[in-house]
Amino acid sequence: MGTTTRRNASAMKMVGALLALYRQAAGHTQRSLGERFVIGEQQIASIEQGRRPLKPDLAEQLDELLDTKGALSIALSKMPEVDLVPLWAEEFLDREREAIVISSYENQVLPGLLQTEAYAWAVFRSRVPFYDEDTIARLAAARIDRQGILHRKVPPITCFVVWEPVVRAPIGGREVWVEQLRHLRRCSELPGLMFQVLPQDRTSHAGLNGSFVLLETPDHQRLAYTENQRGSQLIADPDEVAILTQKCAMLRSQALTPEDTRDLLDRLLGEP
Repeated sequence: MGTTTRRNASAMKMVGALLALYRQAAGHTQRSLGERFVIGEQQIASIEQGRRPLKPDLAEQLDELLDTKGALSIALSKMPEVDLVPLWAEEFLDREREAIVISSYENQVLPGLLQTEAYAWAVFRSRVPFYDEDTIARLAAARIDRQGILHRKVPPITCFVVWEPVVRAPIGGREVWVEQLRHLRRCSELPGLMFQVLPQDRTSHAGLNGSFVLLETPDHQRLAYTENQRGSQLIADPDEVAILTQKCAMLRSQALTPEDTRDLLDRLLGEP
């Protein structure tokens, strides 16, 4: 799958400031502009603050509405580029940064939001075709940077269900694995974060079709995200999201409680 480069943060703020300037000059509020494009006031605010990238198709529509003679599209095309990120993950990362609720089920590797840097390096080193060391360094750093959302003054509510073999797999070697377990144990105590292990001895469970992530946006839109070997899908259809929401609820009931999960981590770490 092809990759693109994430936009420089300072340049994103510059484009956002331009949008704010042109919006105000045209007599629009963030709310009226968001309603015009059916994307919501919060998304316009995020673009103007440089927290969410302005996408090319929306830039063209804004240029036409605000009569900017193509200024936004040109500014977007000339932005410097840094930090490799898969093209198909861009929209998910945008939504994850703003989510007020994040729920996920993982059956292959630990959730990116809970990985240590060494574990992330080991995951990216396992990729085929192989990444070079510079690319791995950038990707691992970007993954760790994402985890800042868990430490905000008002973090999102987060619920993680992970299949037990994932927790037991010594990805990166024993030393990396032990430190990852310690990190999971610390994360399990964070406010608003629930970490649950789905035991491998369950005779059936709701996650046999694979991993997924559920997001709730600040304007209470519910989205789902799934990945496979060669790409991913961000799902907004209410019926499809409802199915995965039901799966998530079932998985949480089939998994160990957060307290029992902490006990399991302690046993794996050899602590009393």
